[in-house]
Amino acid sequence: MTTAEPPNGLRLRNIKAPQSEEISSHAGDHNNIQEDDLRQWQKHAQKVKVKVLEQVQDQLSDILDKALTESVQPFTQVQPTVNGKMTKKPSSRSQRMDDGKIFMPRPSLLDELFEISHIRTIYHMFIAVLLIFCLSTLAVDYIDQGRLVLEFDLLFFAFGKLGTVTWAWVVMFAYTLLVPYYTLVFWGSLYHSMPSKLGLSLGTGLVLSAVQMYVLGQFPIHVVVHYQLPPASRFIVILEQIRFLMKSYSFIRETAPVVVKNTPKEGESPRFPTLSSYLYFLFCPTLIYRESYPRNSHIRWKYVGVTLGMILGSLFYGYFILVRLCVPLFRSEIRQPFSKRTMVLAVFNSILPGIMLLLLCFFAFLHCWLNLFGELLCFADRMFYKDWWNSTSFANYYRTWNVVVHDWLYYYGYRDFLRLSNRKFRTAAMLSVFIVSAVVHEYALSMGLGFFYPVMFCLFAILGVVFNFTMNDKRQSPVFNIIMWACLFLGQGVQVCLYCQEWYAQIHCPRTGNSFLELVTPRSWSCR
Repeated sequence: MTTAEPPNGLRLRNIKAPQSEEISSHAGDHNNIQEDDLRQWQKHAQKVKVKVLEQVQDQLSDILDKALTESVQPFTQVQPTVNGKMTKKPSSRSQRMDDGKIFMPRPSLLDELFEISHIRTIYHMFIAVLLIFCLSTLAVDYIDQGRLVLEFDLLFFAFGKLGTVTWAWVVMFAYTLLVPYYTLVFWGSLYHSMPSKLGLSLGTGLVLSAVQMYVLGQFPIHVVVHYQLPPASRFIVILEQIRFLMKSYSFIRETAPVVVKNTPKEGESPRFPTLSSYLYFLFCPTLIYRESYPRNSHIRWKYVGVTLGMILGSLFYGYFILVRLCVPLFRSEIRQPFSKRTMVLAVFNSILPGIMLLLLCFFAFLHCWLNLFGELLCFADRMFYKDWWNSTSFANYYRTWNVVVHDWLYYYGYRDFLRLSNRKFRTAAMLSVFIVSAVVHEYALSMGLGFFYPVMFCLFAILGVVFNFTMNDKRQSPVFNIIMWACLFLGQGVQVCLYCQEWYAQIHCPRTGNSFLELVTPRSWSCR
């Protein structure tokens, strides 16, 4: 058996001595030298191992990026030319800016984590808490009324008038399916034959925008306000309004440039996406349009049943959080005089239900709801979120909390802003995306709750921007993960506290007029 030469070039020497003491002494020295050499070899091998792994990882990453880029192509690729000559190849950074989102088959992160018994135990703990909520409600009802009562009156109230919600949704869906699609077909059929292409594009865009503002803008607001829908029904209509607007914009934004670039041959008609591909896009869990997506071969009906059960369980979970932790606290607080102590205690008492509602919304919607539609439609790319809970910066948290919405804001907000500004003003682009996102979040909450109280806007557009620049990606210490979670706890406590106070203030001190000042002034400031 052969051994490699030590890196320091040491040679073991055989020393002969007649005395047995010297032999044993030199034998010990010989063993010590061997141990030192062995440790040096282990350190050397470890360094070589790290270098080899880094090189292999870099090479595999480059190969994978190249393969993914080549596998996802637009309808047709046209090499840009200027006066019959090939243009200069864009830089790698510019090329990355021009590339769109790449879809690939991948499971949701929680589905992978639930395969680990330790993570699954945490999931079981949340189920145990739900059972405790049920038992406590039954116990309180039995003590108060002398019988077991498990009523869901708040739940039935929140989802009232579902018939109105249904026909309003059908109107918005039919419009979103037919009008943007056939408007694109009409515009694309005339674009290459019209002498004034700019006039045709501006005219078609203005007409479509006006119709969009009426059907997907004014109509849902009219339904919510005129029919006095309860909160959950309001949120369904408003969130579907926002989803249809984002979907239709993505469809026009992705297909119109392709129609412009691909001039049809004489006697041929332009190529348009099929109506079926657009219909699939309206239901699949993504906001970025593609003519085709990676698909699974079959539907796992057991997975569908389990996911549907988790959605229903999350719905009842939210009900018990409100009934047991929020309603008793704020129903009695509205009768107490305002003081700093009362306010501080209310905020800290709202942290637990606030963070539980945050985690519940994440799990119920971003994991269960989107995976349910993904499974039913065999949609293979399930990366709806990333490991946002490990974030050490708010910049990373905003990118990983909701990947579906983040992709839309990045490609159609941030990236298009940079393209129009010749890749300048990156800070302005980021701020504009934050402002748009904050306005939309506040709009959804205001319409859903039925009153204007810009708590979300202030936390998102002001503190969120500050944290995004101060706690950026350079912060890698675990301490910043603790800071991020502490900020989330406190922010959720503030939101739950202030919105619940305003909800009961609107009930006990209703508005006496419809002036603008009265509509935008929170009632909780004066209702005591």
